[in-house]
Amino acid sequence: MSKKNELEKEATGPLKGVRIVDLTSVVFGAYATQILADMGAEVMKVEAPSATGGGGMGGDIMRWPGHPPEGAPADLGPIFMTINRNKRSVLLNLGDENAREAFLKLVATADVVVSNIRYEGMKRLGIAYEDVKAVKPDIIFAHAAGYGSNGPYAGLPAYDDLIQAGSGMADLLPRMDGNEAPRYMPTIIGDKVSGLFLVSAITSALFHKERTGEGQFVEVPMLESVTSFVLAEHFYDHVYDPPTGEWTYGRITNPDRRPYKTKDGYIGLLPYSDKQWENFFELAGRKDEYLSDPRFKDYKARTKHIRELYAMIEETTQLKTTEEWLNVLQPLSIPAVKMNKLDDLQDDPHFKEVDFFARYEHPDAGGYFALRPPVRFGQTPSNIRRHPPRLGEQTEEVLKEAGLSDEEIAALRAGRKAAE
Repeated sequence: MSKKNELEKEATGPLKGVRIVDLTSVVFGAYATQILADMGAEVMKVEAPSATGGGGMGGDIMRWPGHPPEGAPADLGPIFMTINRNKRSVLLNLGDENAREAFLKLVATADVVVSNIRYEGMKRLGIAYEDVKAVKPDIIFAHAAGYGSNGPYAGLPAYDDLIQAGSGMADLLPRMDGNEAPRYMPTIIGDKVSGLFLVSAITSALFHKERTGEGQFVEVPMLESVTSFVLAEHFYDHVYDPPTGEWTYGRITNPDRRPYKTKDGYIGLLPYSDKQWENFFELAGRKDEYLSDPRFKDYKARTKHIRELYAMIEETTQLKTTEEWLNVLQPLSIPAVKMNKLDDLQDDPHFKEVDFFARYEHPDAGGYFALRPPVRFGQTPSNIRRHPPRLGEQTEEVLKEAGLSDEEIAALRAGRKAAE
């Protein structure tokens, strides 16, 4: 059994002392605010109670997919568990005037408000930037939007599937394999990429505030963020006006760019320099063949004929086992790694050594694994100090910190129950 880790007692990361009121849900916002929380920020996740007839399924919708262990609360689903640690959950029905006032008192104690609620909806609720700025003039208000507010798509609903479709990402696999049907990447890449942009935007705004004392409104639109991510390499020769060639970086959309089959599995392999290519084909017993082929004489030629070059790799990797290849490639600094299936990850020796899959004991869900923060800070390390919260678990303690009395909190509780 994996060793059990203990929660750390207090934040040690570079954002220690920063307070964030988090109105996000699903993956885009929640992924971002967990990264910020890992880096030390105090994140207060404001969730809505279930709507009438909602069967009790309130809060962040990502609480509910998946299969918690028998006897564990249903509101601690696996995706929620993975991207909502280090947060406190506050249950507020922001359609209620008393709850809105409580929310604004909470905002008055914060440095950042981050939300993925449609902005027109926030205006109707009286919790838009103009409203929160009135109670906290130096607030950073980060809006996680689907589309930029200055374009014709502003305010339209946006989900990962739609953003993959609209950004050109769904066009990449057909360009690689010739299958005309566009396809989505089998990961919520639009949400997660946008979440990383959101982290960058908030930390940059905090840096500006630290220097000037000035807060600001920050908009992070998914479509623009993901499209810029896709086109970093795939704009390619269409960067020029007029274009000088094709869309996409051919090395990346090459159908032979994939893990290569060995005698007993697959290997990730990428010789890059002239010397590495020469050494690889020498190991494969094909050095003379490689050196005499004008298609591979230099980087430019190899790039032009990359499909043929990658096909040559797979012809040779099947001659040895994965371990045999690693034993001869790695001493020569030729980039290579065993291909892990998802099933292999927790047994990978590197992940085991760094305790990447850190095991904890949740008081309600029992044993679970948390993915350790991947970024290492030498002086201000990120850490894990709170389990993923139950829905509304810290409502009372957070509202007391914001200055609400026991009577005000009781009234909010009564109003919420009446609404349900």
